[in-house]
Amino acid sequence: MPHASEGRTEHSALRVWSDFRLRRHSDYQRVYSGSRKQFSTSMTYFFSLQPEGGADAPPRVGLTAGRVMGKAVERNRIKRRMREAVRRHVRILPPGVDVVLHPRKSVMTMDFAALDREVGEVFARIAERIAKQAANAMLKNPADGTGQ
Repeated sequence: MPHASEGRTEHSALRVWSDFRLRRHSDYQRVYSGSRKQFSTSMTYFFSLQPEGGADAPPRVGLTAGRVMGKAVERNRIKRRMREAVRRHVRILPPGVDVVLHPRKSVMTMDFAALDREVGEVFARIAERIAKQAANAMLKNPADGTGQ
């Protein structure tokens, strides 16, 4: 039986959550240690480039909702809302980036349109920062084109 994502174009907005999900604990830890905490109105976020992925790897996103967010029903609702907003905007992220989102409890009650807009803004900021880092790397070492 074919996988749900087979036949779809890479990095498509129609992809299912499992196609761009950050899965392993070690990946979460690498993102945390390789970046600084960033803030938006209703969430904090971390991002880092995938070491092995390069330009061919799709972006991956991880969500966290600890017990401080409420009971399981509330945490699951927050994650469902976040997953849908991420699915709508994942195409904004550049290839090869890992992102971890930590929503605040206010995500549960805020209007979905506002949450959707905020996730889009966060992803646009991440894409802008990565583009800026790549441009700086190219300026530092233009001879070989790798920036290293």
